[in-house]
Amino acid sequence: MTTDTLDRISERTLAATPLDIRHALLVGSEIAIIDVREEHEFAQGHPLFAAQIPLRRIEEEAHWRIPRLATPIIVYDNGEGLARKAAVRLEGLGYTDVRELEGGLSAWRDAGYELFEDVNSYSKAFGELVEHRRHTPSLAAEEVQALIREKADIRIVDARRYEEYSTMSIPTGTSVPGAELALRARTIAPDPDTTIIVNCAGRTRSIIGAQSLVNAGVPNKVFALRNGTIGWTLAGQDLETGQTRAAPEVDDAAIAEADIHARDVAYRAGVKRIGWAELEAFRADTARTLYLYDVRQPREYESGHLPGFRNAQGGQLVQETDHNAPVRGARIVVTDPTGVRAAMTASWLAQIGWDVSILDIDWSAVTLETGPDGAPSPRGPEGRYKRPYEGTDNKAAAMQAYLDWEYGLVAQLERDGTHGFYVI
Repeated sequence: MTTDTLDRISERTLAATPLDIRHALLVGSEIAIIDVREEHEFAQGHPLFAAQIPLRRIEEEAHWRIPRLATPIIVYDNGEGLARKAAVRLEGLGYTDVRELEGGLSAWRDAGYELFEDVNSYSKAFGELVEHRRHTPSLAAEEVQALIREKADIRIVDARRYEEYSTMSIPTGTSVPGAELALRARTIAPDPDTTIIVNCAGRTRSIIGAQSLVNAGVPNKVFALRNGTIGWTLAGQDLETGQTRAAPEVDDAAIAEADIHARDVAYRAGVKRIGWAELEAFRADTARTLYLYDVRQPREYESGHLPGFRNAQGGQLVQETDHNAPVRGARIVVTDPTGVRAAMTASWLAQIGWDVSILDIDWSAVTLETGPDGAPSPRGPEGRYKRPYEGTDNKAAAMQAYLDWEYGLVAQLERDGTHGFYVI
């Protein structure tokens, strides 16, 4: 049956109210709240735990991102007439519990519930909560620039994806994507008198990265670069482009030491460790959605990974959980051969309210698969939201407005009241 034929089907899809969604979030039921508008429109305002799949990508992305056909799915738009079409297409793909948000986004607003702007909003809000609760140490751009000029004993580490780092970076900075930080910090800065400064483009990955090192007991002084490359640019300071500095490899002794600390962090966050038997029990549970993620860098993943595990770099899995696991209330299992990256990633996912476990097994006894994980093709520029923190051509007013929005997220979380976050 073609998409056009499906769109013409006149069966009435069941409706859900804003109160139904709020109830599901509060009691911890599985739910996928899907905004079927384009990303740019989604970023103007959406419920906290909404994920975004544009109508034109339903057939390509739905089965990958919502793997269990019985998942309760609620689709919505803002009066554009897209939700009904999306519901019918999802039903045509085999989903059995699809509903429209009655009254669309306006009904959510009229019910007095919060609308969150931007993308990856709840992860960013969580990052602000971490800083608010733990008072994560930070330095302003001007202070870091002064340290660079003085040739002070510092190491600047960039917690973003390598591609983002290469586009623009803080002078002297080295690429160490989020989940790699606890694994490699002691190799990057073996002298405990060396100060480590973690940056990203804005705030979240700087805060989470710096707090990861604090949580993992790194003996060095650790700071987040306050407001990341946005703050650097607003201070009138120049960024580097096209850099290729990458984190050094780690030896077995460094891995063992990092593993001890990472295990402790995950334990304090309440993360479970499971083996094959428990994983098979999870797989056999048809009443729960299960996401399996190998949290290493793509090149490592593609060289050999456990069958059935997808790839999401640990820091990005925390930053972009709504994209990688849009079913709120699902189970997540993470793994990596060292255990360090999985433990640190899981510790944060647990604090964001996920039922997350670490698969702790002997990788040498497994026949590994190679190559990419088969994820849907990347989206093109159509309908894309231009992040105020990416690239090198952003206007100062847009960057400052973005920072002001992030500063207000803790108060917005409190007003919303559905998040269930905690901070160890």
